Amino acid sequence: MAAILLSLGVIGCASTPKGFLKPSEGYLEKRQLQIRQYDTTNEEQIISAVAGVLQDLSFTLDESETELGLVVASKKADATSKGQIAGAVFLDVLAAFGGSYSNNAARCDKSQVIKASVIVKPSLEGKKTMVRVTFQRIVWNMSNQISRVETITDPQIYQRFYDGLSKAIFLEAQQV
Repeated sequence: MAAILLSLGVIGCASTPKGFLKPSEGYLEKRQLQIRQYDTTNEEQIISAVAGVLQDLSFTLDESETELGLVVASKKADATSKGQIAGAVFLDVLAAFGGSYSNNAARCDKSQVIKASVIVKPSLEGKKTMVRVTFQRIVWNMSNQISRVETITDPQIYQRFYDGLSKAIFLEAQQV
C-alpha cells in the first residue's frame, strides 16, 4: 500500500514539458486547407456526395460508415521521377569509378498509394455540417520497401476535392 501511495506521489509531481499542448507551426493553415462548412444538416447527403467526388477523382472506396460520418478511399499511382532516377544512376556511376559499389537506383521511388480520409460531422451550433479531408501517401521504392509516409499538403488537391464536393452538394440539393 505504501508503495502505491509513493508511486502516485511521484507521478503527481511530474510536470508537463513546455509547449506540450501547443499546436505545431502551420497548424491553422492545414486546418483551413482541410476543413469546409456547408449550410445543410443532411449528413447522409454530404457523405453520398463525398463518395461520388472521390470516385470521380479515381479513388476506390475502402470504408464508409454513414453513422460515424467516415469515408476512406485510396488509389494507386506511379511515383517514379526521371530526375530522381537519373541522379541515382549518376551517383552509382561515380561510385563505380571510385572503386565501390552503390545501388542508389534501388532507393528511387517506384509506386505509391494515396489515401483520402473524410470526416463529416455537425458543426458546434448544429445548423451546418463540417467536412474535413486529409490526403496521405505511402511511397515504395524500387526494392519494394516503404520509403516514406507523408501527409499531402498541396492546396490544389484539396481545392479540386472541395470544388467537386460543392458542386455535388448543390446538385443533390436541387435533385438534379
